[in-house]
Amino acid sequence: MDPDNAPDLARLQRAAKDHLWMHFTRHSSYDSADVPIIVKGEGAYIYDVHGKRYLDGLAGLFVNQLGHGRTELAEAASKQAQQLAFHPLWSYAHPAAIELAEKLAGLAPGNLNRVFFTSGGGEAVETAWKLAKNYYKLVGKPLKHKVISRAIAYHGTTQGALSITGLPSLKQQFEPLVPSTFRVPNTNVYRADSITGGLIDVTDDASAEAFGRWAADQIAVAIENEGPDTVAAVFLEPVQNAGGCFPPPPGYWQRVREICDEYDVLLVSDEVICAYGRLGTWFGGQKFDYEPDIITSAKGLTSGYSPLGAMIASDRLMEPFLADGQMFAHGYTFGGHPVSTAVALKNLQIMEDEKILERVSSNEAAFRSTLEKLYDLPIVGDVRGSGYFYGIELVKDRETKESFTEDECERILYGYVSKALYEEGLYCRADDRGDPVIQLSPPLIVGQPEFDEIERILRVVLDKAYSLL
Repeated sequence: MDPDNAPDLARLQRAAKDHLWMHFTRHSSYDSADVPIIVKGEGAYIYDVHGKRYLDGLAGLFVNQLGHGRTELAEAASKQAQQLAFHPLWSYAHPAAIELAEKLAGLAPGNLNRVFFTSGGGEAVETAWKLAKNYYKLVGKPLKHKVISRAIAYHGTTQGALSITGLPSLKQQFEPLVPSTFRVPNTNVYRADSITGGLIDVTDDASAEAFGRWAADQIAVAIENEGPDTVAAVFLEPVQNAGGCFPPPPGYWQRVREICDEYDVLLVSDEVICAYGRLGTWFGGQKFDYEPDIITSAKGLTSGYSPLGAMIASDRLMEPFLADGQMFAHGYTFGGHPVSTAVALKNLQIMEDEKILERVSSNEAAFRSTLEKLYDLPIVGDVRGSGYFYGIELVKDRETKESFTEDECERILYGYVSKALYEEGLYCRADDRGDPVIQLSPPLIVGQPEFDEIERILRVVLDKAYSLL
């Protein structure tokens, strides 16, 4: 794109406003403003149609693990497309899907050896719920169909995945949704006092562990309330995304695993964001020492170079479907697409060759400590996260943890912070699904220079934002 080609830019703007229906977008925002148009990516940076450079502090959308412009991934796609551009996995197979399934089974923990490919993360979540219901019918427990998930958690936009999602503001306009989903508290340690109704205020490791035990035990309470013979699965993220990156307190996952085993409930680890190196491990269970029954994944599997998702299930869940005449009556036209699976194989190979997981693990503390420098700004209430996945919660008063009002979120978070960060050269997410936060999830190839750039830009913008409260 030639930035000096004004007529072409004007045409693009008109076409964007007249024809392109963007996702999760307030189109009224562009009544008197241009639609930002991104035309190029290189390493950890993206460039707009005018040639301005931005640090990609969100890896696109928690996707681009290896950075932009990796010709090896483009070449893998081209080579596969020339050999076999498409064939579905409906009673047939192709080498790229077979090899990727074998690779993922080798990387996944324990006996999670069965891989069902989808087009993306929401479809992987949808697949997991359908599998859970189908599995229990086949093993003689047909009443097990309900799902438990956490408050403020996001699991996707399809009817089933949206039902599991714990964000009322995203659901109300689409109701009635799929019934039989129920919410339990999340693991926001910073807000533990209000979440527990004053029972626990986390001030040290012991109280953090007590909060984790309490939060996990609420899953058992929900199962008992609904009836253990009716609950099929619990859907949880290793580090919850919506609300601003809630890591698990010590012992949380171990207690959740105990509860699921006790009640014969499937533990689904929703790792659409957290898998493939985002936390410094292939999967969240390896970071926090638990083994789920199902993993849902997508995003980083291809570093965004081609759409692909994967549900990875234990051998136990496959067993009933191996009987004569049985099948899992579910699938997607583009699930396990030859080009996408070839790209994923190359993506995982590069991650191993370049020791990307080791890089994230060795830089995690530096990323955190760089962001924690922002604690000298009164608007910064909490810095939390894991690996290369962090949230910064913004507050009006750090002593009382008073949050923004709805009007202040509109005026400060969306009216100023979101736009100012972009203008200063940082692409990331300002979000108020829960309390107001800035979310950061840069490509896994970045290091201290990029950490410093993120901190510098955040400092300029957040310092100004506090003066506007």
